[in-house]
Amino acid sequence: MNSAFAPHSFAASVDDPFYYLVNFRFLLDWVEKRYDDLLNAREHGFIASFRALPRPSQALLVRMVMRKGTLFRASKLAYPEIGSIREAAVPLIARGLIDDVPELNLKQLFGLLTKTELVAAFKDHVDRAGVKKAELFEKLEPSFQEPRRFDQWCPGSDERIYSLQLMDLCERLRLMFFGNLRQGFSEFVLADLGVFRFERVPFTHDSRAFQSRDDVDAYLHLHRCRERFESGESVEAVLAEVPPAFADNPWLESRRAKLLFTLGQHCERAALLETALALYTDCSHPGARARRLRVLERLEAFDAALELAHEMAEAPESEAESQHLERVLPRLRRRLGLPTLQRQPSASVERIDLLLPRPTAPRSVESVVREHLDEATGPVHYVENGLINSLFGLLCWEAIFAPLPGAFFHPFHAGPADLLRPDFHARREEMFAACLAQLDSTDYRHRIRENFVAKQGLQSPFVHWGILSESLLEQALACFLAEHLKLWFKRLLQDIKANRAGLPDLIQFWPEHDDPLKRYRMIEVKGPGDRLQDNQLRWMAFCAEHAMPVAVCYVQWQEGDTVP
Repeated sequence: MNSAFAPHSFAASVDDPFYYLVNFRFLLDWVEKRYDDLLNAREHGFIASFRALPRPSQALLVRMVMRKGTLFRASKLAYPEIGSIREAAVPLIARGLIDDVPELNLKQLFGLLTKTELVAAFKDHVDRAGVKKAELFEKLEPSFQEPRRFDQWCPGSDERIYSLQLMDLCERLRLMFFGNLRQGFSEFVLADLGVFRFERVPFTHDSRAFQSRDDVDAYLHLHRCRERFESGESVEAVLAEVPPAFADNPWLESRRAKLLFTLGQHCERAALLETALALYTDCSHPGARARRLRVLERLEAFDAALELAHEMAEAPESEAESQHLERVLPRLRRRLGLPTLQRQPSASVERIDLLLPRPTAPRSVESVVREHLDEATGPVHYVENGLINSLFGLLCWEAIFAPLPGAFFHPFHAGPADLLRPDFHARREEMFAACLAQLDSTDYRHRIRENFVAKQGLQSPFVHWGILSESLLEQALACFLAEHLKLWFKRLLQDIKANRAGLPDLIQFWPEHDDPLKRYRMIEVKGPGDRLQDNQLRWMAFCAEHAMPVAVCYVQWQEGDTVP
């Protein structure tokens, strides 16, 4: 299959009372077409059976799938477009999709009934008025250990309980569609309302993230491990179920590494340091080496910590790790009685000190400084992380939205699913190199302008359409040096998660200045008591190292003076 879907071709209109059903049908069609070979007989059978159901029955099933839990009271399922819930349920019961006589344990019963209903059902066991629901459960639990049908718990009630029998199947289909288990059906609604518009990415057999049923099973197994940990199971019990490394599937291995990192953090907080150390050692998740170093320090294994620190310094995984080492190495050397290493002096950054009237109305300090520094020949814009990221996103749009395996699962991704994985750049290295090569001539300006028009309003992990006007774009293209753009873009690609943030708040342009090096200035604004964060310090150091005009503006308020 090789197709691209315009945003409004797949999401039903919310004016249609069955919009959610249209969306669910689309999901089934999508998964069946893309992953037909990965579905088993039960899943194929469900899809065929679902399509044969009357529309009210389809709608009821989807409504139940979208709700929390698997047990539902018929009286609480009220949807005007469906009509009679009990009539719509009959075909679902006949096909075994729901059970209308499930056995319920006491806890499940308490989850379905109100306190008033429970007191009435167990009136012979209530010895005082005003008993709390939790107290009633605690009192009844020892005597009611065996599950029963609802009509046995509540004889004479005309209520009907439905138990959904296929949540595991629906969860698998949802995973194969979204590529994760975080997203739900509301994503369709957002697309339909026009709140979000998405790039149309071609989907091919080779671009599938799941190439085998084992891939899907492995993802679900890792998800179950995380759920068990989050529900309170011991680290030891969960670790016994964590599979070995996925050598042939980097995407699944990143999921496994993230789980190990989470378990390691828990062990670290619980002072289970040896276990935490073993977990971090077996973990490729970004930051695991830094946590491992911290654990070695806490274990007072300073020789091993220094050896690891030197290993990290030779090949740091990120600038953040290098910054961390600058703080840790001196401390380790002191612990071991080693001489202090002389630090290389960092390049200086221009400092601006302003004493300004305090605004009377609530205003950000950045807006006050922007207004103060703004001039006719040198306009100042509040851009923060938006401008440089946007220029990168427009120049490299094709590389970012390349349909690689595991990058896109469905027609409404705001960006590739592997964007924050360490191998994001490596997988697209040639494509990004071709994009950045345009900066060696004037071609980059044409490409950025072209994508600014062609991709206007489409979701992107980099382009901030809200701030990027045509005027701002033209000023940036006129004033930024191409070599500076290339340096910024390469730095973004080194660590997208860390380096998309931390850029200066303001940009000032002087388009008519004779010196190309003085046509712009980036300004980070700090109000009283504020200080530079780590990612800001790294951006400042980078810009200063490459002689890029950057400044930090420190603001103090004049006592007694105010501005509107």
